[in-house]
Amino acid sequence: MIQGSILHSVSYSGSWGQHALKIDEFVDKAADLGYDGVMLMAKRPHLSVLDWPSRRRRDLRVRLESHGLSTVCIAGYTNFTADLEHGDIPHREIQVRHVVELAEMAQDLGGNLVRVFTGYEHPAAASHAQWKLVADALRECARRAADFGVTIGVQNHHDVACGFESLDDLILEVDEPNCRAMFDAWAPALHGVDLAAAAARLAPRTVHTTVANYQIRPRYKYVPTLVNYEEQTPSVQAVPMDEGFIDYATFFAALEAGGFDGTVAYEMCSPLRGGGSEANLDTYARKFLEFMSCRRAQSTNRT
Repeated sequence: MIQGSILHSVSYSGSWGQHALKIDEFVDKAADLGYDGVMLMAKRPHLSVLDWPSRRRRDLRVRLESHGLSTVCIAGYTNFTADLEHGDIPHREIQVRHVVELAEMAQDLGGNLVRVFTGYEHPAAASHAQWKLVADALRECARRAADFGVTIGVQNHHDVACGFESLDDLILEVDEPNCRAMFDAWAPALHGVDLAAAAARLAPRTVHTTVANYQIRPRYKYVPTLVNYEEQTPSVQAVPMDEGFIDYATFFAALEAGGFDGTVAYEMCSPLRGGGSEANLDTYARKFLEFMSCRRAQSTNRT
């Protein structure tokens, strides 16, 4: 069962030239729009561990609670396979320590979820070695995060375990009760797999999902010698929830039927159709809430 709709602060971070808000302003925005909670980007310009000591975290928690934002998820940014060509640099230890700090931050803010990524495939090591490295790092992150009552959520974004079957395998191999999936529809939809089957398989291990919707844009490169065009890999254009190709009605239904009992975050993490003005961002954020409201109404009517 979906426990609430939360807004990802990356949406108002300015990362793609869109309108940017400071973290306090974003919290106010999420509350004004009517969200139940927030997903906070754990890097600058938002919730960097370098800029948010315990005093500032206390103030932020007061702000969150004053708005009734009951759900807080910390969005970490990891790449456990980074820089494998330089084995003398302890990148895994650095990143595990960073995740532990994010777990402490989540606890300080009243949350219990930290999102992480796996790793991009690296030419300096065999795929099985990278898999083991990622699994070992996630296991250590989970065990250390348990001290703070925090669950580590693995999002299917980076290369390693991006496929839904592989993500399921990875979570099972890590085998820690607080290492779960944060399974998204975006990747399997682009992979062209059966979205309902993917959601059904990951549902029992999924604690949170982050959503956005897109339309496919074909791309072509002109070849002068042939006086013709060469087809390229299509791009994707972010559009409002009800205008994209990802079938979220099917995705949510399969998740819930499989036992999903978590939160759904909306993110605007790429350039939007219509531009990056604050007004356009707000329009997209409101349309997501309308989409979720309609879906809840439809589910109630069916029962």
